[in-house]
Amino acid sequence: MYLTRVRLNEKRRSTMRALASPAMIHGAVESSFPGERRRRLWRIDCLEGRWYLLVLSEDKPDMKNVAEQFGFPDEEPQWETRDYTPLLNRIQPQSSWHFRLTANPTRSSAAEADASGRGKVHNHVTIEQQKKWLMDRAESHGFQLKDEDFTITFRDWNVFCKKGNKGPRVSILAVTYEGNLTVTDPERFCETLTGGIGRGKAYGMGMLTVASQRRKNHG
Repeated sequence: MYLTRVRLNEKRRSTMRALASPAMIHGAVESSFPGERRRRLWRIDCLEGRWYLLVLSEDKPDMKNVAEQFGFPDEEPQWETRDYTPLLNRIQPQSSWHFRLTANPTRSSAAEADASGRGKVHNHVTIEQQKKWLMDRAESHGFQLKDEDFTITFRDWNVFCKKGNKGPRVSILAVTYEGNLTVTDPERFCETLTGGIGRGKAYGMGMLTVASQRRKNHG
């Protein structure tokens, strides 16, 4: 696995359009890999006033197209790619980590099921609901989380069309969590790191990253 980071130039009009339309970034990310398209985890981070695109993938990407569209094509390096395996190998039982996650916390209403039997999906809108959503999923994803050990640092509604201006409109609530967790099941937790949590992965949701509690740098 590889973790790639591209610095974004928020002063460019193309970048601001992409930040408002996650489908654009999803397309740019997938075009950075050869062969058949597969859904890769990605996330937008703002660190010390700078915007970054993070991408987790099985193969090394060629992010030239992303850098030319949304980044700093005249700067070197245009992007950075690191082997993710050493971090995965450091995941041990009861080890503690600082984490960051942008996710789409939702619930499904069986009473509003469609013809296929799928319940209607609703976004959790209160901070209490959003924190409980993550705590309820901690054990099944291989970690332990206490209410006082994490917080919600950012919430934002993303309203966009799936396919340019022609597709149906989608409303996704992006919630960024940050804090400390403890690993209870290393194998399951590594699967969480590489597979994500929750819905909306094509639109920059679900990517959980961890760093040393002293370091707290996820890029």
